[in-house]
Amino acid sequence: MNSHDQYVESADGTRLVARRLGAGDPVVLVHGSGGGLHSWAAVAAHLAHEYEVWLPARRGYGPSDVPPGVKSFERETADLIAVIEAARQPSGKPVHLVGASYGATLALHTTSADPRDVRSLAAFEPPLYAAGAEIAPLLDRYRSAFERDDAAAMRAALNGVTRVPAEVVAALAAAAGDRTPDPVEARRSAIGWLHDLEALAGDSTDIARWSAITVPTLLLGGADTWEPMPTTMKNLAATIPTARHVVWPGQSHFVTMTAPALAADALREFFAEIPA
Repeated sequence: MNSHDQYVESADGTRLVARRLGAGDPVVLVHGSGGGLHSWAAVAAHLAHEYEVWLPARRGYGPSDVPPGVKSFERETADLIAVIEAARQPSGKPVHLVGASYGATLALHTTSADPRDVRSLAAFEPPLYAAGAEIAPLLDRYRSAFERDDAAAMRAALNGVTRVPAEVVAALAAAAGDRTPDPVEARRSAIGWLHDLEALAGDSTDIARWSAITVPTLLLGGADTWEPMPTTMKNLAATIPTARHVVWPGQSHFVTMTAPALAADALREFFAEIPA
């Protein structure tokens, strides 16, 4: 499937890069922390036969701009609105907005702020519990580790944010074996994480604010994802009046990578039910 990258300019002049592939009604897939243009690639490949899929790299993640200053969800919401406007232009149709992890939190913020061009919302496990004052010390720890390029200390701080159980961390490390990450990619990801933590530290854990969302909404999760994510998702499902909540047995927070066809099928079925 052919793809091409294009620039989208946000309201403050930040240049974002978005990858486009396929043809049809527009779908925007928003990546989580540590991700980038590649994050949704496997899911996008399944969807691109029926949809025009947009994969933006969020601010702070190359090849999009890494602007100075502290990042906020307000700025990222403006970015995503610009991407949605660009994705709407070719067909004139509103977009199906899909986010994973931090990208799902951003999709919630964006739909709440300006739903006019959002035809539907699909959110996979937004870490709504990881926000506010309790994140601030972890942000400081991470920033200190980042400045001295201490990868182990950065990972430890991030585990405090995500609350990944020790046994899951160990299993991931074992799966990676002795492979060393590409240093350029690792640094790009580390910079992105730093900016995401800034936005999370400035955000709120208040789930009630999402009750104003009225677009058709699909909430997705893995049955094997650790607490407090399952409880958070149940609370979110009870808060958004239009939400349908699907939990996949045998899957975890990494389902977009481990079972992309499953994720794509769920999205395709959801999109097909929404009136034109």
